[in-house]
Amino acid sequence: MKVLYADDDADLLDVTTYALRREGFEVLAATDGQRALARWEAERPDLVLLDVTMPGLNGFEVCRRIRQASDTPIIMLTARGADEDIVRGLTLGADDYVTKPFSAKQLVARIKAALRRARAHAYDQPVREVRVGDLALDVESHEATKGGESVQLTQIEFRLLHLLAMNEGRVIPYARLVEHAWGYDGGDATLLKTHIYHIRRKLKLPPKGPGGIRAVSGVGYSFARTT
Repeated sequence: MKVLYADDDADLLDVTTYALRREGFEVLAATDGQRALARWEAERPDLVLLDVTMPGLNGFEVCRRIRQASDTPIIMLTARGADEDIVRGLTLGADDYVTKPFSAKQLVARIKAALRRARAHAYDQPVREVRVGDLALDVESHEATKGGESVQLTQIEFRLLHLLAMNEGRVIPYARLVEHAWGYDGGDATLLKTHIYHIRRKLKLPPKGPGGIRAVSGVGYSFARTT
């Protein structure tokens, strides 16, 4: 995951960047608001950490501009803990607010929580019709067509295919697919594998290559992009 961290405190920037990289994050650093915006526009990170009191554009203004164009998760980092500052940051669209000094462990937990919320939101966006290549899924009628021809899918198969198609190119974890199709207690990875097999067979989808449902060992499944 790629994280953009903007802070004019060079020492804190170095220490925090090191801690985040140890946790496996790719960190983009910026020392003022203008550079933060430029890096965000160029590299589109998965999450943004913003100090409030930066030279040039402050963190509030950077947050406002990012939020106008994107729903990228934003966490404000600041020594200012007054209620009005917290309210202002959240009102401008920040997802969380961490007051300095903070521990690296706490920050990593906040980052992971924000990313989980963002992924869950992206997975479940309501869409009436989903199209991937010549495959079309109508959410309201639960009808599937491939190349203009109707394909009979069970309710479980349709729900699994719908989630994968909505997130074309993204790997959906086993647990998320099971939860979406059966609920928390209704299925398991073995049953999931069987249903994926039936979906591939009915729709004549390859296990690899463009337009196929790809298994990512130990992780989940992905509907490979058609182009």
